[in-house]
Amino acid sequence: MNPAYVIEAVRSPMGRARADGALAQVHPVELLSQVVTALIERTGIDPGAVEDLLVGCVTQAAEQSGNIGRMAWLAARLPEHVPSVTIERKCGSGQQALQFAAQGVMAGSYDIVIAAGIESMSRVPIGSNRQGADIYGPSVTHWYAPGLVSQGVAAELIAQRWEIGRARLDEFSVRSHTLAHAAQAAGAFEREIVPITVPTTGAVVDTDETIRSATTADKIATLEPVFRSDELARRFPDLEWRITAASSSQLTDGASAVLIVSERAAERFDLRPRARFRGFHACGDDPMLMLTAPIAATRTLLERTGLEVDDIDHFEVNEAFASVPLAWQAELGADIDRVNPRGGAIALGHPLGATGCRVFTTMLHALEDTGGALGLQAVCEAGGMANALVLQRM
Repeated sequence: MNPAYVIEAVRSPMGRARADGALAQVHPVELLSQVVTALIERTGIDPGAVEDLLVGCVTQAAEQSGNIGRMAWLAARLPEHVPSVTIERKCGSGQQALQFAAQGVMAGSYDIVIAAGIESMSRVPIGSNRQGADIYGPSVTHWYAPGLVSQGVAAELIAQRWEIGRARLDEFSVRSHTLAHAAQAAGAFEREIVPITVPTTGAVVDTDETIRSATTADKIATLEPVFRSDELARRFPDLEWRITAASSSQLTDGASAVLIVSERAAERFDLRPRARFRGFHACGDDPMLMLTAPIAATRTLLERTGLEVDDIDHFEVNEAFASVPLAWQAELGADIDRVNPRGGAIALGHPLGATGCRVFTTMLHALEDTGGALGLQAVCEAGGMANALVLQRM
């Protein structure tokens, strides 16, 4: 099978998803367009040689509804013959774009392909494409009576099952901000971030605004659990509610893009491979707990690649909620110092469709900076699914 090589991976800064957020005035098409343009400029490739643009995007409504990759490509005035497709696998959409792109190269269908992800959560709010619709249908509602729960409640159920107390959740949340701030202060994010120009003002955003360096356990210990309601408390009378806004990922605006090529293309265009894909897996798990599939996905992926947990130098387990990587770590036994060592979505934010490519970008640069060889990332997804991949640095 043909190897799939990574040539470059970039991301935008992470902006808070609110009206005055750093990227809130940037149309999502323009945000993705600027990131893809920067990727092409950094690599020096002929954009006309790109065979496809695969884009993860979760809320495909309003400004994100028009096959956003195609619109972003056209916005950049790039060759019109290059197509694009939008992919939706919930929070793993960007990672699925990565996996489809790499698998296309490995199968011989692509020589040069871009995988990307985008979500402008300030302009296209999460769930705005549902408009009160019943997304389950009568059969799912029947088989999973009295009904599936939200991701926040699932995070609570995970914390309960794995006996992760409030203090541990808060501690992990502080860790995310502390590590991200240390990485930011050391300039560790500078290579991976491409500056974004706000068209309406001309302002240039080049720094993550989501990191809270002053976060402490004492401060967030005062926060109330955010997902408890009287109805849910009656339904789950034994549940100790402990997930707060601080132990949840931040709603964020962001985009990321990765250039993947075949060996033939690398030689033809004189491109230096920085890493190659070692393996992939996607799976489903209990839709009630919803966020536990990274555990199963990681186990299967390690088995398929012949690797052990201790072989991996860097893990990225998406911090949808603090209980997710903590339960994963408890089951896999990974060294916690190797898990999200530059912070995760609690500090950097979770721009849904962009997250898979964002954590991949951070992992690649971190492996290069530390001399690590192998990285594994896993992203939990609504409906009880997960994607996982292994990256090997060249």
